Amino acid sequence: MSEILFHYERVNPTTWAYLSSLLTIALFFKFNRFFSVRNLDLVLLVLLAPGLLCVKYALDHRAEQVAGLAQFGYIWLFSVSGLLLVRMLIDSAMVRRPLLEPNMTSGGLGFLTGSLLLFLLANVLNGSALPGDLSAVQRADNLQHGVASELESDALTTHGPGFPFLFLLPHISTQQLLGPQGDEPPTTESGETASVNQRMTAKMMATLCQLLIVLGMVLVAKRHFDNARLGIAAATLYLMLPYTAMWTGSVTHALPGALLVWAVLMYRRPIAAGALLSLACATIYYPYALLPLWISFYWRRGLGRFLGGFLVMLAVVVVTLVFTSADTATFVAHLRQMFGLHWPQLANLSGVWQYWEEWSRIPVIAAFVGLAISFAFWPAQKNLATLLSGTAALMLGVQFWHAHSDGLALAWYLPVLLLTVFRPNLENRMALDVVSPTRWDRAATPKAA
Repeated sequence: MSEILFHYERVNPTTWAYLSSLLTIALFFKFNRFFSVRNLDLVLLVLLAPGLLCVKYALDHRAEQVAGLAQFGYIWLFSVSGLLLVRMLIDSAMVRRPLLEPNMTSGGLGFLTGSLLLFLLANVLNGSALPGDLSAVQRADNLQHGVASELESDALTTHGPGFPFLFLLPHISTQQLLGPQGDEPPTTESGETASVNQRMTAKMMATLCQLLIVLGMVLVAKRHFDNARLGIAAATLYLMLPYTAMWTGSVTHALPGALLVWAVLMYRRPIAAGALLSLACATIYYPYALLPLWISFYWRRGLGRFLGGFLVMLAVVVVTLVFTSADTATFVAHLRQMFGLHWPQLANLSGVWQYWEEWSRIPVIAAFVGLAISFAFWPAQKNLATLLSGTAALMLGVQFWHAHSDGLALAWYLPVLLLTVFRPNLENRMALDVVSPTRWDRAATPKAA
């Protein structure tokens, strides 16, 4: 980037946390309605920054003297996330939604969004790919050639098996773009060996995911809120948050978030929504917890099409496993991981659970399962607002017990949460009203006398 902009240097995460917090307040804080839910939401989002900075510093240094700082950061994130979870759970009860637009015109917001996206993606392309993303690309190479590896068996404890398949197409296009590798030796970063092509693949995938998140947020507001400005505002706030600046290149975070945003975008087309949700479940199995909510939403219309799209995409992933697994044992291990058929891990945990008793994770998981099932029954009448807030709440709830992302996979819920924050009143966006009926639905509807 410094080759293009004279003496350009990346902004320090701490400095950016201060600047982005001030900019967030200036752009979105409603000074004429001080005691409003919008202002509370902004305060909670800004309060994520201290915990993220403490954890980021500890992860970068990994020394015993910063262990206390890491523990403080994780507990801080745990507490703020708990408040955000409560906020999402009570969102559907907030019927009055006054239009609180940003303190800037649509043109200014659009320019700011494009500029932020350009700088963040430039940092990804000029930075170093994260070890987790390089690991996924290497898994894609192994699976493409049907080779079992120690890397693959280790990954089964952290990510769903569908995750590396989405790297195959970008990996092929990257090879064509860069040409043959020749005799260039592989590069070792943080214990991971990766070629130039593999590193470029991870960067391309991160760039694509962030573009899809931003575009999806704008389109959701334009098509379903009837106000594109709200989508631009939500996307701007997403790009300004310190989390996005620090973890822009993390595909493991951004990819599921992008798929969930586009599932919401396609909610009027149950087949497409089901397929996208199924693909999200194939990347990380945690979105399976969303099924009671989404099934209940489509219960009165569109359920068959939603489940059809979900199961067809799931079958495609399973068939892909058949042709890419090195042996039967690997295939069975993939299936078990895809559906989460294993006992919760209680050893070698990370995040806040490395400081707490491992057994206490079990009641948290049980409470999360109970919450996911409860969405099948309440609220009784579900609309798009319920779908947004419920999806954000459940993916936020995953952070409390997920043992391998350190509770830092905020992109799994942040885009949908921000759309919930900026949404208007959506009481009339129910499946029975917005989903087109099939021929069978029309035949089953009694004709008016």
